[in-house]
Order: sequence, then C-alpha cells, then structure tokens
Amino acid sequence: MATKYETPGIGAAAMLLAHDLRHRWFARVTMGELLGFLAPALAGALTVHASTAVLAPVMLAAGAAEGAVLGYFQAGVLRSVLPGFRSGTWTAVTSAGAVVAWSIGLLPMLYGERFGDWPIAVQIPVVVAASLFLLFSIGVAQWTVLRRFTDRAALWSLASAVAWIGGLLAFLLVAPPLWQPGQPPALVAAIGLLGGAAMAAVMAWITGAFLPCVLAAEHLLPYRTDPADKEVSL
Repeated sequence: MATKYETPGIGAAAMLLAHDLRHRWFARVTMGELLGFLAPALAGALTVHASTAVLAPVMLAAGAAEGAVLGYFQAGVLRSVLPGFRSGTWTAVTSAGAVVAWSIGLLPMLYGERFGDWPIAVQIPVVVAASLFLLFSIGVAQWTVLRRFTDRAALWSLASAVAWIGGLLAFLLVAPPLWQPGQPPALVAAIGLLGGAAMAAVMAWITGAFLPCVLAAEHLLPYRTDPADKEVSL
C-alpha cells in the first residue's frame, strides 16, 4: 500500500531496479575479480622460489592485470546506468589502484625482517597507514571517475574499502590454511584460486549492496560533456 509520501508503484519499481542492479553487479564483478585474480595466483605460484628482484615486478604486473580485468567487468554494469560513462578510464584507474594495493601488500614480503627491527611505536602507525592506503587505493582511484556522476562518490570509496576488508578476510580464511610447504605450483595456484573465488564473491556482494545507494536517482549529477575528458583506449 502506498503512503501519502509515495506514488503508487514507484517504490516497488525502484526496488526492482535496485535488485536487478545488485544481481548484475554481483554476477559480473565476481566473475571479473576471479578471472583477474588468475594473474597474481599464477604469478605467485611460478615465482614462489624466485628472488625479490624477480618477484616484485612480476607480481605488480599481475596486479595491474587483475585490476584491469576487474575494472572492465565493473564498467560493463556502470555504463548501462550512467550516460557518458567511460569504460576505458574506469578500467585504467582501477588497474592503477590495484598496482598501489599490490605495492603495499608486497612490502612485508620484501622488507619484513627490517621492519621487525623497528620500535613498536613506529611499527603501529606505519602498519595502520599502509593498511588504509591498501584498502582505499582502488576505491579512491575509482572515486576520481565516479565523482562526475554522483554526489555520493565518497561513499563508494568507503564501500570499496569495507568490501576489500571482507574479501581479504575470506581469502585468508580459505587459502593460507590449505597451503603447505613443498606443494607443486599447480596445487598452490589452485588453492589460491579457491581463496580468490571466496574473496571475489564477498567483495562483489558488499560493493553491490552499496551500489544502489551510490547511484540513487536523486544523487546523480547532470551529465555534462567535457571535450577535454578523453576516453582511455584499451
């Protein structure tokens, strides 16, 4: 029953649109992140015994690929609801954000022993700052694009950080307990992909839950064509 504040049928229609958006987002983003995660999973398996001079650039390149694939699949949903949305730009900034995240994520592996020698009073703020940069890196990168379309773009940065917290926790609960020393690369990669699937699903679900709020009609900004804003070619 419609209330005096609601036009009959409008509320139900909005709910259906939001449900459809969440469903499409969950399906595409879960698949996109899982496919993208193939790159770091395989790279990690192949470089498990490599030196840091080899490991770092390989994993950063894999992280860039993961971000690009994720961004491409996300853009497939966003361009269907946002006039003038540029898929190439979104994909590029997502890839860049993923490189930042992976750069921070590799630091303990590269400098863990040195870091352990630092005083606790120094370690704690460094860990907190690095964690915040890691969690917000993709969301803030995507905010630079989304802010042109909605006045709730800042909420997306927070949603992305929360989603990656959930996704990373899911990965940690699945993959590390199954990894054991001496496992063949194929098994290491398979376990990583299983953890990646859990991470992808949780991340997609959480961001999908926020997405209808971020893109609510009353918060969308008027579409304006900016000649200086060129699409990034893929």
